Amino acid sequence: MTESPRRTALVTGASAGIGLAFAQVFAERGFDLVVTARRGDRLEALAGELAAQHGTRTKVVVADLADPAAPARIVADIEAAGITIDALVNNAGYGVPGSYRSTRWEQQRDFIQVMVTAVAELTHRLLPGMLSRGYGRIVNVASLAGLVPSPAGHTLYGASKALLIKFSQALAQEVGPHGVHVTAVCPGFTYSEFHDVTGTRDRVGRLPSFLWMDARSVALQGYDAVEAGRPIVVTGRVNRVIAALAKYVPEPIAMLAVRSNSGRFRKSD
Repeated sequence: MTESPRRTALVTGASAGIGLAFAQVFAERGFDLVVTARRGDRLEALAGELAAQHGTRTKVVVADLADPAAPARIVADIEAAGITIDALVNNAGYGVPGSYRSTRWEQQRDFIQVMVTAVAELTHRLLPGMLSRGYGRIVNVASLAGLVPSPAGHTLYGASKALLIKFSQALAQEVGPHGVHVTAVCPGFTYSEFHDVTGTRDRVGRLPSFLWMDARSVALQGYDAVEAGRPIVVTGRVNRVIAALAKYVPEPIAMLAVRSNSGRFRKSD
């Protein structure tokens, strides 16, 4: 894959869920792609699907963002192929279930690397080119969890997503006047493999259906938001109501509500 007259988007965590949906949406909008994740077979299947459906040129980069050297290697691989990145979707992520004390530090260290450090580094490495060309789109997949009080369990998850939201807000103010749009996308419960990986599928499966969204709807709303230059978008009407209530309900009451319901969707032990 060499330089194309079409714009190109880099999507991390593109093998499933919201990342895969974002790759499909960008392809539908005429972008070529660079997709990265740990599962190369899924990425290759996605590349074939997008080529057949949209004529999309897709470069596959297999990488584990828990490796501190991965962001630099990804960018070097892209540059060696002569590809210019016009849009970046920082989607790769997961949760570490259980209480903070019950996990090994190495689990939390890798989590921070994937959820925070890799996002900041990929953005930092690709941003100068976007600014020099006067065009860029950066989507940071955050979460409703970054906007509401955090319950016990998955202890750093809400904190990492809150950081992405604040990071996106600040960066949007900094680079917006130069043609680069930055958006934090904040979905709530989304149909994906996320809850299978964290072992909470049985719990969340008992939640009401109106709380759930599909990954494609999240990606479509996220794409529209970054095109419009909106620094934050909470996807779904129910999630927007929850986010609004979190701003105005007194914190002790909000914390009580979260504490009494968190066992339905999180492991705290």
